[in-house]
Amino acid sequence: MNRVERHASFGGRQEVWKHQSTTLGCEMKFGVYLPPAAVEGQRCPVLYYLAGLTCNEQTFITKAGAQEHAARHGFILVAPDTSPRGPGVPNEDTYDLGEGAGFYLNATQAPWAQHYRMADYVAQELPTLIEQNFPATDARGIFGHSMGGHGALVTALRNPGRYRSVSAFAPVVAPSQVPWGQKAFTAYLGADVSAWKEWDAVELVATAQERLPILVDQGETDEFLRKQLRPELLEEACNAAGHPLTLRRHAGYDHSYYFIASFMADHFAHHARGL
Repeated sequence: MNRVERHASFGGRQEVWKHQSTTLGCEMKFGVYLPPAAVEGQRCPVLYYLAGLTCNEQTFITKAGAQEHAARHGFILVAPDTSPRGPGVPNEDTYDLGEGAGFYLNATQAPWAQHYRMADYVAQELPTLIEQNFPATDARGIFGHSMGGHGALVTALRNPGRYRSVSAFAPVVAPSQVPWGQKAFTAYLGADVSAWKEWDAVELVATAQERLPILVDQGETDEFLRKQLRPELLEEACNAAGHPLTLRRHAGYDHSYYFIASFMADHFAHHARGL
């Protein structure tokens, strides 16, 4: 790995690293915030954040204002890119498929299958790198926004015992039922909709092997609320399965990082109860 950025922040350090990913077959970058405790050599739990469509490793670390909360709670905070990138990695001239739109799954269809394996990268390769190269414990939490909220929910639900906490801001909860997900799943996974279920939080809740409490915040003036996000579907699925869910709706808030920053402290408090 090679460090490409380093900034002092709230007594700790915000860094950006790059490495050659064996899972994705390309160079990847991730942001990592080391709280003061970690800078001093203390082993700390790790909170992973998955960003949304069009984002990269820079978006969250520069817009969310999360470093202050990570410093206070003593969390290492990791923010990877949203997809593989670079020469030889397939892409589309659109914001919702290809680079910047990996959907945190393992693609099975050509030409995507070789590189688009973000599920394995996020749940396996990246935590191994973090725990080998930073003063990290194996206590992990995960959260995200929009497409990344989908990724956080699905990653936690598909990997019981691997995470101690999970939350999401304005997640795509049922990608099988909304245009963003249907477009991406058709390309990455093929036309067989039965194969989509293992990457859909609403479907996975019904058979979840553990009951990690889920926190979801949703702005009521979010322009994507009714067509793409549909949090009521997750609410119905959790109620049916008896899965603990706190779904908070906020009048006047949209899909932006102004919304995310407004409720970041609550999400850190939620993860602190688990970590």
